[in-house]
Amino acid sequence: MAPGHVAYGLHAQYGLQIAPDIVVAWERGQLAPNSQELTALAGVLWCAPGDLLGAARTLREHRMARAMTVEDLARRVGMDVSSYRKTEEANRWRGSERQTAALAEALSLSPRELLTATGRNDELAELLRSAATTRWQAYVRPVAKLLPMPKRHLEAVLQQLHADYQARMVTTSSWGASGGTGESGREFLDRVVDHFWELAPG
Repeated sequence: MAPGHVAYGLHAQYGLQIAPDIVVAWERGQLAPNSQELTALAGVLWCAPGDLLGAARTLREHRMARAMTVEDLARRVGMDVSSYRKTEEANRWRGSERQTAALAEALSLSPRELLTATGRNDELAELLRSAATTRWQAYVRPVAKLLPMPKRHLEAVLQQLHADYQARMVTTSSWGASGGTGESGREFLDRVVDHFWELAPG
């Protein structure tokens, strides 16, 4: 459908005054439609909003892909609208464990998608490094706050991460090993999030 026809459909069906050059900018990824415009655009093109977004990564993109309003999602996660709106604008999630679980359910997010959408990848990496190098038991609750996972499963994953790291360190410090440099351990910590997802598919 030509940009002019799309613009006409947006006006005729939804009352939106969108110039054809704006439609072209949307197509090229130079501009992004807001929630109302995306829903209307999907209606004009006879598709779901998610079909227009590609792979959603942010909270806003996941919400829009499911054609949910800010008000609807805020209500479902138990947060006031203004607080949720600020969270989405900053792309930084500060909800409680219960709200995080509700968010994942409302948006049908896998644990990995949830972590990316809430902007907490770096926070998880830091916690996992600490769990691998010190007492892993102390990090079960902090990690659980980021990811709604069964406690026993999370405990098993953190225990295995810790064991894998410690085994590498013992190997590199043994007689005849690579000089005890700890290079294997450093490489493990650099990729600790990848190791976590290998043990806890998400």
